[in-house]
Amino acid sequence: MQKVKTQSTLFELTGIPAFGQAFPLALQHVVAMIVGCVTPAIMVAGIAGLSESDSVILIQAALVSSGLSTLIQLFPFIKTKYLTIGSGLPIIMGISFAYVPSMQSIAEEYDIPTILGSMIVGGIVATFAGLFIKKIHKFFPPLITGTVVFTIGLSLYPTAINYMAGGIGNENYGSWQNWLVAFITLALVTILNHFGKGIWKLASILIGIIGGYIIAFFFGMIDFTPIQEAAVFQIPMPMHFGIKFEASACIALSVLFAINSVQAIGEFSATTIGGMDRMPTEKELQGGIVGLGLSNILFAFLGGLPTATYGQNVGIVSTTKVINRCVLGGAAMILLIAGLIPKFSSFLTTIPYCVLGGATISVFASIAMTGMKLITSQNMTYRNTSIVGLAAALGMGITQASESLANFPDWFIMIFGKSPVVVATLIAVLLNIILPKENENETAAANDSANKENA
Repeated sequence: MQKVKTQSTLFELTGIPAFGQAFPLALQHVVAMIVGCVTPAIMVAGIAGLSESDSVILIQAALVSSGLSTLIQLFPFIKTKYLTIGSGLPIIMGISFAYVPSMQSIAEEYDIPTILGSMIVGGIVATFAGLFIKKIHKFFPPLITGTVVFTIGLSLYPTAINYMAGGIGNENYGSWQNWLVAFITLALVTILNHFGKGIWKLASILIGIIGGYIIAFFFGMIDFTPIQEAAVFQIPMPMHFGIKFEASACIALSVLFAINSVQAIGEFSATTIGGMDRMPTEKELQGGIVGLGLSNILFAFLGGLPTATYGQNVGIVSTTKVINRCVLGGAAMILLIAGLIPKFSSFLTTIPYCVLGGATISVFASIAMTGMKLITSQNMTYRNTSIVGLAAALGMGITQASESLANFPDWFIMIFGKSPVVVATLIAVLLNIILPKENENETAAANDSANKENA
């Protein structure tokens, strides 16, 4: 009886599951996002020309900030009638790729302190967006939220495919060895998802990655040098880089923070729909976005980079239905440990891209299908199909042909040419406001008439 009770706890928001069940599921979340969490810091450090020691500090701060931001979301530390900081939902936070192009531009033109100053201003914008979420939320009915979630899933597919091929920039990109390891990893995950039982099914992604990692080792794809060179223990240094404010940089990041605050509605919705079979409450949305804003303000002083909800972890929650906050809290603690023990974090970053791609493409597919499920829960009238179709087409099309915006200002390309989710969100919201709503009775009569004619 106790075993059954513990097992069921995994599928409940509260409660303390057995360590033996919770730990591998927590590690699965970390493995799915660790490279994505560290890579933006590595990229920005390279553009900014940081020394090796400063680069390590920036990467450490990214991991620690991600862990603490996740804990704030999972366990709101301020919870009153009028204000909550943190959503209380099973969400993982990490350094977001959405900010990378802007941060690279700022790093080239200015420096890391200017990024951190802009991050503070952006965090303030996100906090205000959260406080007024009740007014904003009405612009995001299930049809619009579903379109956003669907586009998030679609936008992640190229990342997964590039990972499966070995990662862009890899000298062996596209080699048969990368594809073989990726498909073996994908096969392991798929088989366990459909034929596995118990922990084998719940930890299918982690087990798939372990299997892919072993095969990659025999192909000589794993480089252990970073582990040997990393320090054993190192505490992040608050205000190590300092903070500067520059108007254009603050505006650039603030726009992205505002849009990503709205985008977070889709991520929170995907989590509750996929893992809990319900929509998030306005209080959960408000607490989540306010928590996102305030945590970014706080961790700018630590030297962390902008954080956001992680879509791949939303996919894991939707796939496994494991929503227990202790499991995701365990993932946050692993991130903190990784930030304090560089050798540990270095080990996680030795996972080859082809293994990550093979394991996560099914996760990204789950996100897209969660969005589709939400879209089709609405009456698919001509108006609604137009909104979804045009938003997804323009969002994906413009960003995949970003060179078509070459004659536009850099700031315009930075905002609208890099993120399909931004474009799709704006198009969907505008069309939902502009297009006249159809009379459901008239639509039903028209459909009946069309069916009779076809018959």
